[in-house]
Amino acid sequence: MKVAITGMGIISSIGKTVEENYNALVTGQKGISSIENFHTVHKDVIKVGEIKLTNPQLEQLLGLTPDNNYSRTAMLGAYAAKKAVEDAGITNLNDCRSGLISSTSVGGMDMTEKYYYEYFEDETCQKYISSHDAGDSSHKIAEYIGLEGFVSTISTACSSAANAIMMGARMIQQGKLDRVIVGGTDALAKFTINGFKTLMILSDTYNTPFDNNRKGLNLGEAAAFLVLESDELVQKSNKKVLAYVSGFGNANDAYHQTASSENGDGAFLAMEKALKIAGLEPSHIDYVNAHGTATPNNDLSEGRALIRIFGDTTPEFSSTKAFTGHTLAAAAAIEAVYSVLALQNNVIFPNLNFVTPMEEFNLIPQTTLKNKEIKHVLSNSFGFGGNCSTVIFSKN
Repeated sequence: MKVAITGMGIISSIGKTVEENYNALVTGQKGISSIENFHTVHKDVIKVGEIKLTNPQLEQLLGLTPDNNYSRTAMLGAYAAKKAVEDAGITNLNDCRSGLISSTSVGGMDMTEKYYYEYFEDETCQKYISSHDAGDSSHKIAEYIGLEGFVSTISTACSSAANAIMMGARMIQQGKLDRVIVGGTDALAKFTINGFKTLMILSDTYNTPFDNNRKGLNLGEAAAFLVLESDELVQKSNKKVLAYVSGFGNANDAYHQTASSENGDGAFLAMEKALKIAGLEPSHIDYVNAHGTATPNNDLSEGRALIRIFGDTTPEFSSTKAFTGHTLAAAAAIEAVYSVLALQNNVIFPNLNFVTPMEEFNLIPQTTLKNKEIKHVLSNSFGFGGNCSTVIFSKN
């Protein structure tokens, strides 16, 4: 059974609509800047992909009452999910077997860490404790968009949203659901900034994916959701189809807690599985939206995996993280939107900031905007713990 994408919603540092994101991608406007929305000792040392809306502004945008206990993660997710549902032209989410599979790594910690020392003295802060766990944001998103059906949460670090897309597609194919809203949301938080700082993989300048002199990643925040619907439901309602989820694969290289296998074993297996499920040969892939975090380990590992899959004929590839920063659990969701936009507009987005090819191999990312007939896009997302996922998006 074919799984159709009928709606998309996104908010990132380069825009709060699909159109704004696309315009930034084609005009080379990156959303990497200094932190403005909260205080951290690393404020002037690192750059991030921050959405320039404060929490009160997001509350106003969503029409939330002052006594709400939405975390920033939940607010971003609710906004993007609502936009996706609207884009799909859905007025009643419960008119068929509908579900939501959301993903996050930060969960509600962006708020719980903020009031950590006040909980015992200030009772008004205690409302955020119950919004700490990852699943709470999913239930809030479901409630906000009016979904009464199946709700689940995936948290597999940076591959989370890819796994949400995969799970949603499989549930449709297996006849368990007719429609699934899938995606991910993560807000910037001190916890993740401090954590990545400890790992020594944060850059103090703009990230440079696949460059020999890459210094590390820029953290970002974002949310994006896709509406997946069965082919049967699409035909019944005569809906527009943006693209199809044609293949997917997940593998674990079981190599290290935070590093990928040096030979890209997990990435290779995930891509191989996705191609097999899609019934495609490597030569059918027209564009690869790479994970491309600009860390020394990832770009070497992913590059070697690409060579193992494609040999000497690697298609044009680029990492869009130079635009948005690495948005953790939301990364695969925003890059799914970008993959669909690439299909719709027959365009390959540039890999910004690239200067020097890596000395380990002869792989050069696409550094300028390129028009090309695109039928199949392969999107990679690799998470801590070796959790590697690949999703293939196709025109038909």
